[in-house]
Amino acid sequence: MYAFIWRILPGNWVVKLILALILIAAVVLVLMQYVFPVIAPYMPFNNATVTETGQS
Repeated sequence: MYAFIWRILPGNWVVKLILALILIAAVVLVLMQYVFPVIAPYMPFNNATVTETGQS
């Protein structure tokens, strides 16, 4: 899959590298801004409980 993306990007390897970095940054941005906040309430690690036991 990565080879396919590399082949369809235009330009020489420098341009391809810059475009690939921009694509990676765009994917990370979309995940952090839209996808992860939507699925966060359904994740099991949000059900943590901290109790204060053993104190006098």
